[in-house]
Amino acid sequence: MSNEQEQQEQQVLRAVDDLVAAFAEERLDDYFSAFAPDATFVFHTTERRIESVAEYRRVWARWAADDDFHVLKCRSSDRRVQLFDGTAVFTHTVETDVSTRTGTGTLHERETIVFRRAADGRWLAVHEHLSPAVLFPPRPAGQPRPLG
Repeated sequence: MSNEQEQQEQQVLRAVDDLVAAFAEERLDDYFSAFAPDATFVFHTTERRIESVAEYRRVWARWAADDDFHVLKCRSSDRRVQLFDGTAVFTHTVETDVSTRTGTGTLHERETIVFRRAADGRWLAVHEHLSPAVLFPPRPAGQPRPLG
């Protein structure tokens, strides 16, 4: 990996760290500003694709009003950045502690965030895809995990 690629990877990871911290602390203006206005979102918890940051803000406000949804904590692990000429694909495993009217719980999910480098040099998220993580039970030594 070249020095320039290493620098870009570190820039993407800083953008991710800022995004995750803003999400975990419910600093919503900071969180949503990490995305391009026309970013799209595919969440396993919504019935259809969310077509923009403005629409996502409305969905979040509905979660808060209807369910008293709050993020309590967020942990990112198994992180990977792939760079493609002005675009970066970030994947990770994410555990999020949340509270709603029904109580608290931990969500175990996998997430892909696609970033593009803006004209000012910032890395902005343009697409986010979130899916539930499958929690595999322990396997006997030497037995491979399923890939599919």
